[in-house]
Amino acid sequence: MNYGYTVSNLTEHPNGTSASLHRNTSIPNPYDNSPAVDLLSLDVIFHTDNMLQFKIKDPNNQRYEVPVPLSTPSTPTVTSGRLYDVRIVDEPFGIQVIRRSTGTTIDMFIQISTRLPSQYVYGFGETEHTQYRRDMNWQTWGMFTHDQPPGYKLNSYGFHPFYMGLENEGNAHGVLLLNSNAMDVTFQPTPALTYRTIGGILDFYMVLGPTPEQVVHQYTKLIGRPVMPPYWALGFQLCRYGYQNDSEVAEVYFAMKESKIPYDPAISGNETAPYPTFTDGRAEDVFITWPGTNEIPWAKVWPDYPNIEIDKNAAFEYQVEHYRAYVAFPDFFRNSTKQWWQREIENYYNNTLKFDGLWTDMNEPSNFIDGAVGGCRNHLLNHPPYMPDLALRGRGLDMVTTCMGAEQQLPDGTPVTHYNVHNLYGWSQAEPTYYGMRNATKERGIIITRSTYPSSGKWAGHWLGDNFARWDQLEKSIIGIMEYSIFGISYCGADICGFFNDTTYEMCARWMQLGAFYTFSRNHNVMGTMRQDPVSFDEQFINMSRDVLSIRYRLLPYLYTLMHLAHVKGSTVSRPLLHEFVYERETWDIYKQFMWGPALLISPVLDEGARSVNAYIPSARWYDYYTGEYIGVRKLFKVFPAPLEYINLHIRGGYIIPWQEPETTTAYSRLNPMGLTVALDDQGNAQGQLFWDDGIGIDTYEEGKYYYATFQVSLNALNVYVDHNNYLDDSVPLQFGHLHIWGLAATSATNVTITYDGRTEYVIPEYNPETKVNLETPDLGEGSEEQQPKLPDRGCAFCDYVGSISLYFTYVA
Repeated sequence: MNYGYTVSNLTEHPNGTSASLHRNTSIPNPYDNSPAVDLLSLDVIFHTDNMLQFKIKDPNNQRYEVPVPLSTPSTPTVTSGRLYDVRIVDEPFGIQVIRRSTGTTIDMFIQISTRLPSQYVYGFGETEHTQYRRDMNWQTWGMFTHDQPPGYKLNSYGFHPFYMGLENEGNAHGVLLLNSNAMDVTFQPTPALTYRTIGGILDFYMVLGPTPEQVVHQYTKLIGRPVMPPYWALGFQLCRYGYQNDSEVAEVYFAMKESKIPYDPAISGNETAPYPTFTDGRAEDVFITWPGTNEIPWAKVWPDYPNIEIDKNAAFEYQVEHYRAYVAFPDFFRNSTKQWWQREIENYYNNTLKFDGLWTDMNEPSNFIDGAVGGCRNHLLNHPPYMPDLALRGRGLDMVTTCMGAEQQLPDGTPVTHYNVHNLYGWSQAEPTYYGMRNATKERGIIITRSTYPSSGKWAGHWLGDNFARWDQLEKSIIGIMEYSIFGISYCGADICGFFNDTTYEMCARWMQLGAFYTFSRNHNVMGTMRQDPVSFDEQFINMSRDVLSIRYRLLPYLYTLMHLAHVKGSTVSRPLLHEFVYERETWDIYKQFMWGPALLISPVLDEGARSVNAYIPSARWYDYYTGEYIGVRKLFKVFPAPLEYINLHIRGGYIIPWQEPETTTAYSRLNPMGLTVALDDQGNAQGQLFWDDGIGIDTYEEGKYYYATFQVSLNALNVYVDHNNYLDDSVPLQFGHLHIWGLAATSATNVTITYDGRTEYVIPEYNPETKVNLETPDLGEGSEEQQPKLPDRGCAFCDYVGSISLYFTYVA
């Protein structure tokens, strides 16, 4: 609805603009129960050269504002290099943000609508959709956290009112609406967006990139960088809802071990019987209550009542009413709740069960009834005058969650309705869970959460929820992990082989191949369905699983380095192709392939019966991962063979990838010598990095307890620069054992000269004349004296000082 706001009292400041906005009162208000606001205030703040904020609010009445802290400068830090100009349009009111370098109008905000510079919009979540790019043809998508398995246009577990937009010139920008109330967004072919939110204020933050990757850097600087997972969390994981006992878990574990399939933690989730945690919490008043009382709006979830006979064939509603126990939801905004929660986590670890990480499920929060036992007490809040376009919205906002009129308390004691903070429930739980886990285990650990909000990634990873064993879920999982990359949650994956329904042999095999390249790689399904762990199939399946997971474990040093770069710089790990090749318009629509960082291209088979894949090869020099051969094509689609046991992987020229020989666990893999794969670009250059620490320590980067090296190849020389080392020494060694050089064309390296710590050594490399690939130089760190150079006898090659190592290659045509 265009209320016709006009501008007065426009005042320009060195770092922004302010104004008053007046509504045309001759236009009627369509919502009788929601009075129009006739006077608004506008504040535009230039925070940095690449970020600005515009905030629209009611100056005469205090309204709820999102209590999520963002990282903005205490005083604006803008220079003459500011990337944008801002112009206020008077009648009707609007805001134009103009990119200085191109003159492109990036956004014009009219009420809560925005005109876009192109049709290419990515983000807004968490909802399932059929492409990575959003459909701009009059599609409306609701956002409200909800226990909703993935389904087309169904609002699901997370709430992310953030998008990245591409401009026709290839520049990118990002926009966050800092609002936590239920909303919907309409995508229009103009192109334009229209936001409709049912509470709070309009508080927009814009980052200007100009590259897609820089947009994510700037956005995560605002909301918080992704958490650094422990090394073990990058291993393959198995989980099944409904393991009957620890003997069943042990059976799977030993079968995996016997089959030599790389595999790390086993997760077994079960509910507990009545426990003193609730009694203590009730005494400390930590739960969500009815307003002005200490009465709890009771929900129902699991477990069942003890000592009763359960008819498992009864209807779900009957079981909930007669068998399910009552549930109280902790109010994680309260300081007392955070303290209680962390203490209970520590008590559980010390007195009941040792653990390395925690999984917070059903924290939308989920409920098996609508509202509360006995009903809700404020009809208007559950059925507001405008109901966003949500799943089954006729049932109200309290559908399978608690009542919107329930009361919570912000850390300063201010009461707030659940109506305003519902979408923050998982976010509010993440931080105290993270610190409770760290305090209990004295290690880094990992939190996996189902419900998320901007900045949840500071403390937790995410899985894409209770998916289905269907072929379409494979490609939709790629869309999901790429979206969560731009949302600032880099540790993310889907339930491999599907959670609901029985999987199939072929689907599970292809999903194991794809899932081996989720950052959070876990096979998980529900009780009552067939087993789908790798050892539940035949020998061929076991071999396929072992092969692809061995690739994952081989590449863990590269993946761990990418997770570090996400943690300190905000880089994406599961990366859309357009982030690296934005000037190739073909990449703007690609969602069936993705990359690990800038160097590894992953092109999985996603269709039943397919034995080939039509993959886009961007404009770069690419090598086959398995053979090291230059594939000889670029900037086009190419059909690659893909038999059932095979996933197509390609390494980008210009990059150096660290790796280790894989073992069956991450701990054993870490003991093996490190290798480097040098994939030369067209000019014979390459670069890479390696971050290494103990894999479990808390804040190792922040405390400087790590090793970091950069690798560069140019002019036939590999230089290894040890930029920082406060971790490796003789007692904690790291050997560099193998060096693969790809891209020598018609020449081969006849010898390698190593200059290290004032010494010079020589290596005779191995060369394959058929593939024109230097397969490897013999061991650079340890091995037989007859074949390999003897580096200084310190046990820790390339790591025990801060400096550089040079390797010079002599070539012959």
